Amino acid sequence: MTPNRPPSQPPPSPLGRRTTKSAEAFSRAVELMPGGVNSPVRAFRSVGGTPVFFKSGEGAEFVDIDGNHYVDFCLSWGPLILGHAHPAVVDAVRQAAAEGLSFGAPSPREVQLSERVLAAFPEMERVRFVSSGTEAVMSACRLARGVTGRPLLLKFAGCYHGHADSMLVKAGSGLVTQGLSDSAGVPDEIAALTVVAPLDDEAALEQIFQAHGPRIAAAIIEPMPANNGLLLQRDELLKKLRDLCTAHGALLIFDEVISGLRLRYGGYGHEVGIQPDLVTLGKIVGGGMPVGAFLGSKAHMEQLAPLGPVYQAGTLSGNPVAMAAGRACLDELVGGGAYQKLEELGRLLDERFARIQGKVPWFRWARRGSVFWLHLSEGPLPRRPDRIAPEARERYVALHGKLLDRGLYLAPSAFEVGFLSTAHTHAHVERLADALETECDALVQRAA
Repeated sequence: MTPNRPPSQPPPSPLGRRTTKSAEAFSRAVELMPGGVNSPVRAFRSVGGTPVFFKSGEGAEFVDIDGNHYVDFCLSWGPLILGHAHPAVVDAVRQAAAEGLSFGAPSPREVQLSERVLAAFPEMERVRFVSSGTEAVMSACRLARGVTGRPLLLKFAGCYHGHADSMLVKAGSGLVTQGLSDSAGVPDEIAALTVVAPLDDEAALEQIFQAHGPRIAAAIIEPMPANNGLLLQRDELLKKLRDLCTAHGALLIFDEVISGLRLRYGGYGHEVGIQPDLVTLGKIVGGGMPVGAFLGSKAHMEQLAPLGPVYQAGTLSGNPVAMAAGRACLDELVGGGAYQKLEELGRLLDERFARIQGKVPWFRWARRGSVFWLHLSEGPLPRRPDRIAPEARERYVALHGKLLDRGLYLAPSAFEVGFLSTAHTHAHVERLADALETECDALVQRAA
């Protein structure tokens, strides 16, 4: 099959960014993979244009196959807290790979990473590694059902927990209406076992537990929702959720695939003083390699096979190369100095963004630690997805390509967050702020 080739010389960008090779690669890719990608948001359909195909990365920057250089504020959607190709992580991977790519059997590296993860979450007693955040969530939910003997899961609209069937649901017509499928291929019978609650609404939570409490196995939440904007929640909501789960005998699962090890050497629960029953991890815990994990008490986790009746397995779980990468990453984070640097960069970002806001009234952003999100609309920052202003998305789309042309890579979606790494410098943050100030001014002028 002959791919549909793009023009040999696509129009150059205003600032000279070359796109020929990425356009050619994408033309080939769409003939081989659905949408030309292996994860939907990478297709750039939300922001327009052609996806950028990358060749290499080092520190806070990477290079595409056309030779363009970018400062990366997406960082593989969060795992690269140390930046691209950190020497300690690369050395650990190189050494582990030379000794064997996979055993399908235990290795000391699983034990070493387990010790480091449990040291970061001292309230948890056992951990099991898997290969993705989705798999961690799927397994934790199954475990919760096995422990409680109950069928229902409670999730929150605006929180993403991977693409397992039970998590791909949306809210029904009422606060206590069970979920309807948000994806083809998920039977209504499965979707009906998930109840969806709105964020930022304790009264709705109480209604749901009154209606379904005895059948709820677990409530799962991103304690720092960061997959549909950075929808920072009030501590009161998380405390209410903890209390309701305890009162009704349901387990509380904190999905920390993004927030875990991102703000501190530990989890978001430590930030707010709330202890969940189970925690799911991904991204940072693998140091850039495909690793997920779920953690819990000895009593809960020993319900897993081979000790208990809840089955979970994985051929590449505990892969020695991935375990080595995770260990090396956590070794760099454990002293706390990395988090101090990240917070310093975050404060600089706040200062520079505040200058833009002084000139552009609709320039808004949310930040927690090294995670930030642009919400380009006047008014208070939203805490739930139905409060995200449509014009915020439109403005982000208008800016995204302009930032690419200036060598700044942000997520190709207005609903995804940005990340800082220890490899970023003050100059990188200043460069982002300068570009945003210039392009936002231009948007204001065009709208005048």
